[in-house]
Amino acid sequence: MDYRLKKMFFTPLFWHICTRFVYDSDGTFILINLSMEKVNSKDGTVITYNRAGAGHPLIMVDGAFCSSIMGPSIEGVPLFAQHFDVISYDRRGRNESGDTKPYAVEREIEDLDALINVTGGAAYVFGHSSGAALALSATAAGLNITKLALYEPPYYTGNDKIIPADAEEQLKTMIAADKRSDAVKFFLKDLIGIPAIVVFIMRLLPVWKKLKAIAHTTPYDIAILDNFRFPFEKAASIKIPVLLSGGDKSQVMLQHSVQKLAEVMPNSTLKILKGQDHSASMKVIAPVVIEFLK
Repeated sequence: MDYRLKKMFFTPLFWHICTRFVYDSDGTFILINLSMEKVNSKDGTVITYNRAGAGHPLIMVDGAFCSSIMGPSIEGVPLFAQHFDVISYDRRGRNESGDTKPYAVEREIEDLDALINVTGGAAYVFGHSSGAALALSATAAGLNITKLALYEPPYYTGNDKIIPADAEEQLKTMIAADKRSDAVKFFLKDLIGIPAIVVFIMRLLPVWKKLKAIAHTTPYDIAILDNFRFPFEKAASIKIPVLLSGGDKSQVMLQHSVQKLAEVMPNSTLKILKGQDHSASMKVIAPVVIEFLK
């Protein structure tokens, strides 16, 4: 899943709502600009983003249900901004970013390219979960990404759970019928594999309203993942340095995905984080990514 299952119920919005500074290692302040900036993608769609820190550009790409107000970027930006010029953004269809129809994965790749151009034309990219899949596809498409860090892109490698072939269409049908709650439940339980009891508890919590608000983007993530099919050709075509990381407590399919990518990608480094799962804190992930990118 694309948010911290164990901790998401108490996820602090401190960095997004009221914090404008983080400490650098020497005790100095780094300004975090919380007012969203905007860039036009190739098709004219407005993409909103935050920018913080200084150094080589690093773009963070969130996964399903995540955005500037919920997900890894909230915790990750203050950590990465001590070392890099960090851009975190609301992917197409989320919060204030536009959602020009019809949707196509190529449009999201163009969104990322527009952000790379904002930084000066080249950037490191860190992607989490389906955001990692988007970052992988963008790199394979030829965007000027000079180093790539991926945390658990959720691909099935052949011996894992079979996803319904019409998963994307099922989600679109639910959204069209305004059955957003059903769409969220289907995505979490039937596609990601979260236990039904956990989904039931989530429906009773305030976070469910936020998940429903962004439910219309779930078909986008299925499209990016190509229905969770493993991207052999794309992965093998990427020659830049790649960090693949995951947790040794994650779902088996996620562990298989990361391990298989490490086998297929010719210039990759594999880091398995002890005691971590898909909900790993950015406080654990960020130091590994920073060491790789430096």
